[in-house]
Amino acid sequence: MKGTVNEKGPESDVVISSRVRLARNLKDYPFPFKMNKEQQNEVLNIIKDSVLNDNDPLLKDIKYYGISSLNPVERQALVEKHLISRELAESQKESGILLSSGEKVCIMINEEDHLRLQCIFPGMQIDKAWDLCNSMDSMLEKKVKFAFDDHYGYLTCCPTNLGTGIRASAMIHLPALVMTGYIKGVLDACGKLGVAVRGRYGENSEASGNIFQISNQMTLGLTEEEIITHITNVTFQIIEQERALRNELYKQNPIRFEDKVFRSLGVFSNARTISTEESLKLLSDVRLGVDMGIIKNISMDTLNEIMLLIQPANLQKYARKLLNPAERDVMRAEVIRLKLSQNGQPTKGD
Repeated sequence: MKGTVNEKGPESDVVISSRVRLARNLKDYPFPFKMNKEQQNEVLNIIKDSVLNDNDPLLKDIKYYGISSLNPVERQALVEKHLISRELAESQKESGILLSSGEKVCIMINEEDHLRLQCIFPGMQIDKAWDLCNSMDSMLEKKVKFAFDDHYGYLTCCPTNLGTGIRASAMIHLPALVMTGYIKGVLDACGKLGVAVRGRYGENSEASGNIFQISNQMTLGLTEEEIITHITNVTFQIIEQERALRNELYKQNPIRFEDKVFRSLGVFSNARTISTEESLKLLSDVRLGVDMGIIKNISMDTLNEIMLLIQPANLQKYARKLLNPAERDVMRAEVIRLKLSQNGQPTKGD
């Protein structure tokens, strides 16, 4: 299964992926929630044609998918991959996505804004995500006219995106901060620094599996480069805190630490039925064990693949059939056992 989510990147012991998203609207068209069907189709075709009919190397492997042409499972699978929002998946508007073959680039059309361009990289690569996003934005701006005000910057449907229209974020795994309770202090500090901390699916979602998403709150009054630098610096501070706590917890009681990891591995690799919630909790402990060198012979690529496949929609895509909740729990356990067995027998580190 291809895609950024399965790859290993820099600082991958803490950072799962990096994303930069730009919100843009076309000049002379109302925002999506005010458009009629005819206008929705016009905007859709303008953006789609500007990308698909261009010979720029950046766009060579991008394909278009209409949201209405995707079934509910396919839509939800894209949400689980963090490629589209829940709002777009449930949209009744004339909307679609432009997606690169490697899934590093995804352009949502007629979501909250006319166009949301996002670039996703594995690990801590916010700078690379920004470079690609910026290049594609510059290329698009030569072909379409964006709504822009000399005083306010890029005009967006939501005032919080006004200005640069940029959201830079990192998805991070913070088991030690959660276990020690220090996560509350991190959340409070981030709020004071203008950084939002949310669950893995963004606003109004829970931090399942100890996975959080951090992003900038402000888009107005700062340059794109200043926002990228700020989020990068905050993320590295959190990385350092998480690593220090992991080492301290292990140093205080190695046996207890290893026992937690291997108990979770035992259930994770042998269960015959398991829910999404339980599997994410166990996966967090197993991932921690691999990152700390306690568990050998399990690659991070395998854990990243499992993290995606245990999600309900992607699990059903893998099974190639619709499954009820009980059937999904059985299939989920089977997939986990299969993927771990293909990776080799997990053993204790030296």
